[in-house]
Amino acid sequence: MDKPKYIVVEGPIGVGKTSLVNLLIEEFGGRAILEDVEGNPFLPNFYRDRERHAFQTQLFFLLSRYRQQSEINQQDLFSQTTISDYLFAKDRIFANINLEENELVLYDQVYQLLDARVLKPDLVIYLQAEPEVLMERIKRRGKGYEKSISQSYLSDLVHAYNDYFFHYSETPLLVINTSQIDFVKRAGDFSQLIREIKRMKKGIQYFSPMGTGE
Repeated sequence: MDKPKYIVVEGPIGVGKTSLVNLLIEEFGGRAILEDVEGNPFLPNFYRDRERHAFQTQLFFLLSRYRQQSEINQQDLFSQTTISDYLFAKDRIFANINLEENELVLYDQVYQLLDARVLKPDLVIYLQAEPEVLMERIKRRGKGYEKSISQSYLSDLVHAYNDYFFHYSETPLLVINTSQIDFVKRAGDFSQLIREIKRMKKGIQYFSPMGTGE
């Protein structure tokens, strides 16, 4: 494909979405749309007691993400590249594992109204990693509110993401298992990714770098 104008990088917590977005912005130019996770006042309580605080946490994220996505619609994508570290549908992925059935019914009514108004990307890059790898990366970055995240929760999240993207067909999709990849420290991995993005066509493709070690 021609250089995509709207790229989304997705994947579970700790997989390296924002780091890759920043690298892609350096490569392609344009603007980054970064999710304001720490701006959610309910998140620390959610990680301490998921069941009690899930609904308000999820609803805050849904409305916050929609506001950001609405800004994309109001700007001229033809003038510059836009790269985001989340897909709007991620909110539904999290809601599916965090909300009780009756909460999910109410949530879905709001979600469906908003999702219909959101611009779809030209390309989605889905980053995968094993729960053990994600846990190690989360510990390494040391965000206080993430200390309560359990590996079982990450396992549920990985499963939910894999299930969602197994059935995904809305846009071209590039799937990358990052467990043995470091785009930040190994320039060779990133260079191969750029070539893969420029070669992308319709459908799903899988990327595994040759392992330059540099």
